[in-house]
Amino acid sequence: MRLSRYLPVLAWGRAYNGTTLTNDLVAAGIVTIMLIPQSLAYAMLAGLPPEIGLYASILPIIAYALFGTSRALAVGPVAVISLMTLTAASSIAPPGSAEFIAATLVLALLSGLMLLVMGVLRLGFLANLLSHPVVSGFITASGLIIATSQLKSILGIKASGEVMPELVSTLAANLPQTNIPTLIIGVVSTAFLFWVRKGLKPLLISLGLKPRTADLTAKAGPIAAVAVSTLAVVWLDLEAAGVRTVGQIPQSLPPFTVPLFDAALWQQLAIPALLLSVIGFVESVSVAQTLAAKKRQRINPDQELIGLGAANVAAAFSGGYPVTGGFARSVVNFDAGAETPAAGAYTAVGIAIAALFLTPYLASLPIATLAATIIVAVLSLVDVKTPRHIWRYSRADFAAMAATVLVTLLVGVEPGVIAGVGLSLALFLWRASRPHAAVVGRVPGTEHFRNVKRHTVLTDPRILTIRIDESLTYLNARWLEEFVLEQVAETPRLRHLVLMASAVNAIDASALESLEAINHRLADAGVSLHLSEVKGPVMDALERSHLLHDLTGEVWLSQDQAFSALLLRADEEDAPQAGSDTWMARGLI
Repeated sequence: MRLSRYLPVLAWGRAYNGTTLTNDLVAAGIVTIMLIPQSLAYAMLAGLPPEIGLYASILPIIAYALFGTSRALAVGPVAVISLMTLTAASSIAPPGSAEFIAATLVLALLSGLMLLVMGVLRLGFLANLLSHPVVSGFITASGLIIATSQLKSILGIKASGEVMPELVSTLAANLPQTNIPTLIIGVVSTAFLFWVRKGLKPLLISLGLKPRTADLTAKAGPIAAVAVSTLAVVWLDLEAAGVRTVGQIPQSLPPFTVPLFDAALWQQLAIPALLLSVIGFVESVSVAQTLAAKKRQRINPDQELIGLGAANVAAAFSGGYPVTGGFARSVVNFDAGAETPAAGAYTAVGIAIAALFLTPYLASLPIATLAATIIVAVLSLVDVKTPRHIWRYSRADFAAMAATVLVTLLVGVEPGVIAGVGLSLALFLWRASRPHAAVVGRVPGTEHFRNVKRHTVLTDPRILTIRIDESLTYLNARWLEEFVLEQVAETPRLRHLVLMASAVNAIDASALESLEAINHRLADAGVSLHLSEVKGPVMDALERSHLLHDLTGEVWLSQDQAFSALLLRADEEDAPQAGSDTWMARGLI
């Protein structure tokens, strides 16, 4: 049982049968067709020779199939990780150089080892450190940078830069050198691929194909663009007209490579590798969870760390570069009927066959076509709807998202990731330090207690109930003291204060000290402190402290019980006076 926790293949492999094999083979064939041009394109985006994209799509996929838990996730090169690889390795050496390639191998190994360690330590929850708005903002900005960077290949000109201002300025400066044949190929390929995404499926359905068959056929559209543009280059001798092509690709399986064990290099790439690991894991686990939910399956985030870690280690030792789960190809894999991770292993076999036998036919493939493939793929990552929704829902989250986008576009990819993580943590800490708390009263005719500012409720000037809607920690302990004492100061006739703890899941040592301080200060003012609706685990912890022994009031099972008993007690104390002066409080909101 413990072994199958680290080798999920032992679990799903027992039920493998002929039907599953057929479905996995069909899915693998379709994904292979899609992955060949994508692998070449993403490798070139990362500043690497195109064959490295193929290498990164063989052994890493097999490694994930052995250790991953998602039945449909397709692992391999992806756009955002390719851009981050280019940014990190460019600080070591010029793109395409031997030193640059060596740096990408180290990045893959470091990223893989970090993911493996996080998986063994069960740190999958770390993905939650990046909020959705920040991740969405980072991916959107990265998509814009990637698309802009590929315009040079569409235009057939030179351009450089890793941030948007540099890219735009160099593109504008070199625009007069545009190569017209390259521009035609790039524009036509881009337009065709956009049409394939939206228009080919309805056309095929109108011609009589079933919707699923039409959808899968449309997904193979990039292969048609590759084939037609390659034939056009050959027949029209467009290389002589200045059209840049992929060139000769080695006809071989992935080589065995050993990353450099250079302490200085490892230290220099440690932070970029960590950022790659976090972003890759967040992107991958989001896709895996979405697809698993559609079939009422589940994935194990901790084991996903191990699966992705193994995939990246495999990439490092087989001439690849950092990989993760890709959204587009995973959706295709899912729609094509993949039932187990074995579909990925069969895809790897298909890519290996392509690396051995098909690469000679790709020598005349125009780079403009690969650039079009990248542009169409990454523009689907640009999210224009989410910012509007987030703006309406939470201005703080929108500010974090906007800051991430701006930092990524104007400063760089790595600063953008760091800014995103920092903003996510800062936003979390800010919210945790200012928890929601409310003065509550009883809803007439019920046992329910609600915010006096939102509902018409029964209250009493001698009894104050404060509901705390957050666990109490060192982050909000001081705030709690100030809030409680402020409310007490505004209630001159107060005799009993009840802290309603129905939403409190934990109280740490700092918050315990604050509660003890509140208890003593209220006692000096002649006010009793009571607790109500304390959860079992919290009560267990409080029983190990001095608070309950020193508490001037009592611990009540329910808030209604506390309010009723304390109201009678206050009336008895005021018997010589006019009796209870319970009143109705009407909120303003």
